[in-house]
Amino acid sequence: MVQAYRADTGNGSAGPQRTGSRFRNLRDRWTSGKGMWRRGIVLAACAVLLTLVMFFHAEIPNRIGNLGSLSETFLPWFGVFVPVLLVLGLVRRSATALIALLLPAVVWLHLFGGLLTDKSGSGGDLTVATHNVNAGNPDPAGTAQQVAGSGADVIALQELPSGQVAAYESALADRYPYHSVQGTVGLWSKYPMSGTRPVDIKMGWTRAMRSTVTTPKGKVAVYVAHMPSVRVKLNAGFTANQRDASADALGEAIADEQLGKVILLGDLNGTMNDRSLNAVTSQMRSTQGAAGNGFGFSWPASFPMARIDQIMVKGIEPMSSWTLPATGSDHLPIAARVEL
Repeated sequence: MVQAYRADTGNGSAGPQRTGSRFRNLRDRWTSGKGMWRRGIVLAACAVLLTLVMFFHAEIPNRIGNLGSLSETFLPWFGVFVPVLLVLGLVRRSATALIALLLPAVVWLHLFGGLLTDKSGSGGDLTVATHNVNAGNPDPAGTAQQVAGSGADVIALQELPSGQVAAYESALADRYPYHSVQGTVGLWSKYPMSGTRPVDIKMGWTRAMRSTVTTPKGKVAVYVAHMPSVRVKLNAGFTANQRDASADALGEAIADEQLGKVILLGDLNGTMNDRSLNAVTSQMRSTQGAAGNGFGFSWPASFPMARIDQIMVKGIEPMSSWTLPATGSDHLPIAARVEL
């Protein structure tokens, strides 16, 4: 009787009932029996594995191809797997997979959720910028002028080929009366520089320097560094041993610094998450992490995936930090405003 009544209601149309039936059918397909819990066990296992990799990333050994450092370099990108697993869990109609997915989502937010908010503030009395200009840059003068257009009081440049140093010096001469080039790194300043010298980072040639910049707010030790390049090779893994040794040497130099206010500008060929840079990162703050907006990825310029260019401070308060527009380099320049 009930079925007949429903079928004859609404001038013989069963449209509303069909819509309700579709909803009930979809609900029943999700909740029928124990299938929603039995399905997606593999997806749930993948979610748990992803959680373990992110949560215990510091425990991944570096003995085999520096696998730990490699995973930490691209650690934020592990979050991409969360929406992928979400879609697969929905397609598979697995309650088990969806519940398990909460684990990596919570861990990722714990690690990187703070970078999703804008922490930049106003104020500050010194603006600094750094850029790996790329030895093969086709427009050194234009690149220099672009970075200077940020309004930086102090600019650090890395990967300066000897044949192009004059072009950078000429382009920056009007705005920055003080400068020094040591090996393949250079520092330009609106304020007087003194005590400038190369810093030995165990490479056999000069790719780091240090100078005292006398600002209206006092003296600041400014370090410029370009760590050795790293490579990912099938037969050798993440080849970063030379970079790691250089980072240790740079960390020692900064630890021995006599001035209380220190700024490090440069291409460290590693992120703040990379344990192999602990000699540096353990004693300094990243301006991007403390006062930036987002991840601030700087490399490669065509599709930035990691922030290997760094501005770090010690005894100084970061106020804001940002990435500058692309130049003729394969890196993006970055800048920060700090309070001395």
